[in-house]
Amino acid sequence: MTPRPECVASGSCRACHAEAVRVPLAAPLAHYVVIRKDLPLGILAAQLVHAAGESSPGNLPPGTHAIVLEIPDEPALAALGRRLVLAGVAHVRIVEDAAPWTGQLMALGLVPVPREEVRRHLSSLPLLRE
Repeated sequence: MTPRPECVASGSCRACHAEAVRVPLAAPLAHYVVIRKDLPLGILAAQLVHAAGESSPGNLPPGTHAIVLEIPDEPALAALGRRLVLAGVAHVRIVEDAAPWTGQLMALGLVPVPREEVRRHLSSLPLLRE
């Protein structure tokens, strides 16, 4: 039996169900950015903003979690990017076009998804720290 709107709103309805109606809530989205830890702070901050902005579709729902992870250097970031491609995880590569970083991979911005969809690919990376 399909629950009526008032059942969904209250979580139960004795009029149409013998037991409480449980409507699963959608998992909140997680918007991950992975940034190189070997960058100077100002460059790191700029690349972080680029990665977040370019990977977001906009109009994210309330409750979306923003999570910034660090990775040691460009080779490690490139390896993660290859693994994400193989796993079919949508993301944006941020490559710098100005000297002295020209052509270097700086960050990855993952398209926001429920955390469980990408956890196994990112669980080994620490949160960005000072």
